[in-house]
Amino acid sequence: MILVTGGAGFIGANFVLDWLKQYDEPVINYDKLTYAGNLNNLKDLQQDARHVFVQGDINDGATLSALLDKYQPRAILHFAAESHVDRSILGPAAFVTTNINGTFSLLEATRAYWQNLAEPEKAAFRFLHVSTDEVYGTLSAEDPPFSETTAYAPNSPYSASKAASDHLVRAYHHTYGLPTLTTNCSNNYGAYHFPEKLIPLIITNARAGKDLPVYGDGQQVRDWLYVTDHCAAIRRVLADGRLGETYNVGGWNEQSNLSVVHTLCDLLDQLQPKATGSYRDQIKHVKDRPGHDRRYAIDARKIEKELGWKPAETFETGLRKTVEWYLANDEWVNQVQSGEYLKWVDLQYKNGAEVVA
Repeated sequence: MILVTGGAGFIGANFVLDWLKQYDEPVINYDKLTYAGNLNNLKDLQQDARHVFVQGDINDGATLSALLDKYQPRAILHFAAESHVDRSILGPAAFVTTNINGTFSLLEATRAYWQNLAEPEKAAFRFLHVSTDEVYGTLSAEDPPFSETTAYAPNSPYSASKAASDHLVRAYHHTYGLPTLTTNCSNNYGAYHFPEKLIPLIITNARAGKDLPVYGDGQQVRDWLYVTDHCAAIRRVLADGRLGETYNVGGWNEQSNLSVVHTLCDLLDQLQPKATGSYRDQIKHVKDRPGHDRRYAIDARKIEKELGWKPAETFETGLRKTVEWYLANDEWVNQVQSGEYLKWVDLQYKNGAEVVA
């Protein structure tokens, strides 16, 4: 079996669901269930004996060690992280606690477990760390995309904490021989995405008749990766990735934030039109956030060349599937848009950001 940390969050839950569609191999799902961890993401697995959920914190080394000893997983996939830049600006301590200290605690528990495995289990074991392209910093319009050899230059508390976790994973491979793999992905989107992030925020706000906030001029560029494509990439890296290596995972879909918002509005105009006008009428440009990186782009040629992975979805097909999912899942949307989320939106987009256009 495999152990997944953060498997009730957006990417982690999609990975667990997708894994159990592909394989019968059981999953131990270890998640703290913070605001972004949601067991409703895993509702389809409630009666599935292959899915064992354990609520816990990756900083709890004793519980991690007990889990590893009990279940003897052949691999650990580490998704658990605080992941929202805006939240890291307002409250960086949680990002240090989870992303740095938590990864350290997990690595220590894993090292002790792995060192006591018998051969060939020790040789077959893998620790796969899921990270972000934001560790590389920002690009100008003329710069080539991030490659696996791009120097780290994180610009937010979030990206700095993820960079630190990447370095810890690398160090545990080179110092202790722990069989690690790291993936650095671009912006994910798809089903079960908590609506603090751009795409689900725009969809849910548009349908509620609220403003659609766009930071600054909206020309910040991101590479967009459909979440099930990301899950497929992780499976390939887990199966055949070279130990100690990093693989960049991207969608080959660079889009400005404003272009993404316009495309979402146009899709909603088609799929759930307003009585009058367009959803574009709700767009409001707000004051840009501090230190906002201008462009991210991923060079994903290494994973394609070595492991044969490339994204199956275009931005157009993936975004349409995403909008259709949100339109069909009002119960999930209503459940996650509760007190904690509403307080956050009020702080970030009403009190914390002034309208500039």
